[in-house]
Amino acid sequence: MREIIYKPIGIVHSPFKDPIGTPIQPSAAAGIGATVEIFQEYEEGLKDLEGFSHIILLYHFHLSKPYKLIVKPFMDENYHGVFATRSPSRPNPIGISTVKLLKIEKNILYIQDVDVLDETPILDIKPYVPEFDMNEDIKRGWLENNIHKLGCSKDDGRFSE
Repeated sequence: MREIIYKPIGIVHSPFKDPIGTPIQPSAAAGIGATVEIFQEYEEGLKDLEGFSHIILLYHFHLSKPYKLIVKPFMDENYHGVFATRSPSRPNPIGISTVKLLKIEKNILYIQDVDVLDETPILDIKPYVPEFDMNEDIKRGWLENNIHKLGCSKDDGRFSE
């Protein structure tokens, strides 16, 4: 298998027009609202989603630079392998964010705690279920000594064109 092609199911409308200054994770974007417009042909797939308080967005980093396998992430001065980071510049530039779902009106999802750029193509949506997605005995790797930087770290443009 040499190529996989995905078709967006929707698009994000957020206050972040430029990568620079955008929060780098949903937990650093508390209270920031946005909408996800699901294309009409996929609207039926939203049935019963409103029963969940949070959803997982899978999306395409449409403004990321070509990837490098060794990168200096936002919250560290050292270089790490791209797969040990959440850099948007990746071999397959796929992003993931868990956001709060406020309401759904037809094909529009109103969400909160958004760290996603405006006009980002949505590839998929999944309900967040703590019993499925939470783990015990978590290791944070190199981030263990840097996690305190999350609240003050913003995108500085190093991974976007």
